[in-house]
Amino acid sequence: MSTTSLPSPDRAAELRTALLAAGFTADGLLDLLGAPAYAALARSETVPALRATRGSDDPLASLVRLFLLQQPEPYVNVARALPLDAALAGGWLRREEAADGGDTVYATVDVRPYGGPDGEDWFIVSDLGCAVGGAGGIGSREEGVVLGVGGASTTLAGITVRTPVASALDLGTGSGIQALHAAQHATRVTATDVNPRALDFTRLTLALSGAQETELLQGSLFEPVGEATYDLIVSNPPFVISPGARLTYRDGGMGGDDLCRTLVQEAGAHLNPGGYAQFLGNWQHVDGEDWHDRVRAWVPRGCDAWIVQRDVQDVTQYAELWLRDAGDHRTDPAEYARRYEDWLDEFEARKTKAVGFGWITLRRSDAAEPSIVVEEWPHSVEQPLGDAVVAHFARQDYLRDHDDAALLEARFVLAAEVVQEQVGAPGAEDPEHVVLRQNRGMRRATKVDTVGAGFAGVCDGSLTAGRILDAIAHLVQEDPVVLRDRTPEAIRVLVEQGFLEPAEG
Repeated sequence: MSTTSLPSPDRAAELRTALLAAGFTADGLLDLLGAPAYAALARSETVPALRATRGSDDPLASLVRLFLLQQPEPYVNVARALPLDAALAGGWLRREEAADGGDTVYATVDVRPYGGPDGEDWFIVSDLGCAVGGAGGIGSREEGVVLGVGGASTTLAGITVRTPVASALDLGTGSGIQALHAAQHATRVTATDVNPRALDFTRLTLALSGAQETELLQGSLFEPVGEATYDLIVSNPPFVISPGARLTYRDGGMGGDDLCRTLVQEAGAHLNPGGYAQFLGNWQHVDGEDWHDRVRAWVPRGCDAWIVQRDVQDVTQYAELWLRDAGDHRTDPAEYARRYEDWLDEFEARKTKAVGFGWITLRRSDAAEPSIVVEEWPHSVEQPLGDAVVAHFARQDYLRDHDDAALLEARFVLAAEVVQEQVGAPGAEDPEHVVLRQNRGMRRATKVDTVGAGFAGVCDGSLTAGRILDAIAHLVQEDPVVLRDRTPEAIRVLVEQGFLEPAEG
């Protein structure tokens, strides 16, 4: 594990003031670099940003080269941007003296501006060269390396429920991004990690972002918190299914998908009533087993669940992804081939043909008949989805409390973001089928028949579902009793997926 000393958070407030004054923010970087170079930097591709700042001694350009591109910067340039004595004394920078007086300054950590959900100017602190992304991998294979913010981190932050809560737990905090988000709406935040360096980086991230202090505990899974319970639990765990546990930030050290299974199964006992637990995870697709059944079995007693598979890769794609992530493709070809074989041997031994990636959300309901929805949705969605998660479980509660007779007596309205598309040959008198499509949230689409399209189209909350069906039966010359008998299941689907909403009052 890396033993590099880290900066002290004691001088973080001074440093934050200077960074903001120089415009070292997400918006400031976009203005300086331009959209293409800014987007490339988010992928950890540095050449466009180097070109955009070349030859400039503006304080913001100096900070970009220093903290984001990790280039040596002349002492005089840095002195115009930062309280240099404080930054050096705090360990954020190191100075190399030159005989001719042309001293240079180096960053000791990666500091990245990050825009909060309500326009907050935050900073994520991580190991040098370990911002996630880029064609070359993270650039470090040290066991205890701590990464910055990547796509997985922002995905989890986007799907997390953001209602105000008394207590939140960030399990496996890494560089602290989830704890930083939680601190905005939780009275008390606890962050844990098996890697003590990660806790140190979280402390720096919180201090430099001006966030509230957080309880930091070292240990694996729920061990550090004992029997404590929370209103919100979030985790971007080391979910990679790999042979061995080489890299603490990604390899959980358990066989197969056991770490994700254990995390989910143990979460229920640490949730307060009504509380949410939200995770990212990987799960195996095993020969002779339905993956839906596999992850459904993980859901703990007393919890509703919504599990969404966003992607699936065959074992060769999966192995190549994570070998590149660690930079193994840049090693000796024979060594790379040996590691590749190790991954394939592991999958073969476990009869694993593919690996799924997705989101797992639990809600502690203690319902007699829990709602467990397991689905595949690889299509684009609109982040943030926290409100959509809350709405999903509210719909499950509604459907659980309404049998078919109650649905027919209920009133519904078509969700505001839903549009109708008619699909068929050009010039045809009638469409081949009708599609209802959401333009927000999960952006679902569902095919409906003529009755379903007509029903959804007139749902404005003024008539009960039963009365609407009676009118449709008259128009299509169908027995209204038969139509009432066969339609509630279709109504349930439209409500469950958010196309129809129960009318208020």
